[in-house]
Amino acid sequence: RCELISNAVDATTKLKTLSSVGEVKGDLGDTRVRVSIDKNKKTLTVSDHGIGMTSEEVDKYINQIAFSGAKDFLEKYKDKTDEGQIIGHFGLGFYSSFMVSDKVEIETLSYKDGAEAVLWSSKDGTDYELEKSTKNTRGTVVTMYLSEDSKEFQEEYTVTSVLKKYFSFLPVNIYLVNVDGVK
Repeated sequence: RCELISNAVDATTKLKTLSSVGEVKGDLGDTRVRVSIDKNKKTLTVSDHGIGMTSEEVDKYINQIAFSGAKDFLEKYKDKTDEGQIIGHFGLGFYSSFMVSDKVEIETLSYKDGAEAVLWSSKDGTDYELEKSTKNTRGTVVTMYLSEDSKEFQEEYTVTSVLKKYFSFLPVNIYLVNVDGVK
């Protein structure tokens, strides 16, 4: 979803800023954000080589702030049915990915020295698992396992249209990857 791409761009921009002030040493490597479609697995994935997150940051930003914000907001507005009222409220952008997914995974490794990679996963946005990961490159990969009624997000045309409409002006290059190659 759009929020996931914005988060990836933000993480990449933060990395570039930290590098410019000397907090990140060495070559930053490829700083493009990738959006990947896999029709066979029925996934839409957003990945970056930005600052990544530690286990503690995942707990804070995903489990506490985003989840608490989403839970509080949904409870407050449980009688309202307009999904558009949800978007834009703090912490709800990430959780909007559950509107189109049966499961969401976050695999991440922080830029910080000695950080360990973690894998966060949830099937419903309320219960989650957090475990160590074997990811060995800095950044974050968010994979949405799309629900049956969200097939349009497996179509290259749909995803390309969203990318062009909302993200062509950002300071980080974003590109689409599908089973046939890079677009």
